[in-house]
Amino acid sequence: MAANGVTTAVTSQAYLEGSQVKQTKSLITELCRLFYTLGWVSGTGGSITAKVHDDSVPKSDQLIIMSPSGVQKERMVEEDMYVLSSKGDILYTPFPKGYPHKPPKCSDCAPLFMKAYIMRNAGAVIHSHGMESCIVTMLDPLAKEFRITHMEMIKGIQGHGYYDELVVPIIENTAHERELTEALAAAIEAYPKTTAVLVRNHGIYVWGDSWISAKTQSECYHYLFQAAIKLHQLGLDWSTPSHGPVQRSKPLLGGQTTNTSQKRCIVLDIEGTTTPISFVTDILFPYARTNVQRHLDETYDTDFTQDDIKLLRSQVEDDLQNGVVAAVPVPSDEAGKQAVIAALVANVEGMIKSDRKITSLKQLQGHIWRTGFEKNELKGVVFEDVPGALEKWHASGIKVSSYN
Repeated sequence: MAANGVTTAVTSQAYLEGSQVKQTKSLITELCRLFYTLGWVSGTGGSITAKVHDDSVPKSDQLIIMSPSGVQKERMVEEDMYVLSSKGDILYTPFPKGYPHKPPKCSDCAPLFMKAYIMRNAGAVIHSHGMESCIVTMLDPLAKEFRITHMEMIKGIQGHGYYDELVVPIIENTAHERELTEALAAAIEAYPKTTAVLVRNHGIYVWGDSWISAKTQSECYHYLFQAAIKLHQLGLDWSTPSHGPVQRSKPLLGGQTTNTSQKRCIVLDIEGTTTPISFVTDILFPYARTNVQRHLDETYDTDFTQDDIKLLRSQVEDDLQNGVVAAVPVPSDEAGKQAVIAALVANVEGMIKSDRKITSLKQLQGHIWRTGFEKNELKGVVFEDVPGALEKWHASGIKVSSYN
């Protein structure tokens, strides 16, 4: 069936009154009652939306059922639900109820829900006001991400395992929900692996391929937030594999309340401090890995590449003496440029595969990235508060350095 034929079929009056739509409405009322008991939608806050699953309709054309705004979520019935087209147009508006009920209004979260539907092809989206999702954003008021690792419930988040670091972006709250739309869209784009966005002092948006996926992940997120809060109360660090004592010496980025007049230098990290971790892991590292040979070939005779080669030769010699399996002897310059490069590439690939933290590899990667930026093949990404913080510190005479 043509696309316009599908649209016409799913927006017909018969379809709107059909069993698939009714089942999805009933499901949302059931979930809202459950979420009320969990404290996610109390005080009329929070919301949920799901697509009407129908095997005969492409997911991109499926109708959207959405709970209304400003109502007692645990008392909703099927007739209270809004029905929207796949593009977000309202196809059905509930009838008004008498006093003390307010006139019906589609969820204030609708524009944000649509971003998850369109940008991630979601099947359902849950917006929770659960207290833990609010408090966890307050543990570090300057953090732009929530990070946790080595917790069993991380396995319940799509694309993650026990050993992975779960990273959830945090955006700043606004007076009106709809004003969060662009910030949420920017977070979704900046963090391609995430299935959730936290809103500071507010709550969380979670999406999944289906209502089961969205519900399961929401439960896991809330569990992990609770764990982080409790570990924080115990003085333990939830973001490290060992979950040992929190190190209080971590520098803060921008807007700190402590007196900076006596500070002479602020040392920043890149990953997670000035720049999203996803940019480093998903853009920079793959770029360096795939451009080793080209970089060495094009810059072979430069002083900085010859220095890199000298460091790599020294590291490889140590590796060979220590029996490192992936180490390959690097021939002398007399063997020719290509023979030297081939051996270096083999060693670098082995170092990267083993995730080794060694100076020779880091220096080479840095030069590869610098060349990539100079060629406009890479474009830097920083958090929105970084430029202002740097300007403020420089204006105050504070020297700013990077740990990397």
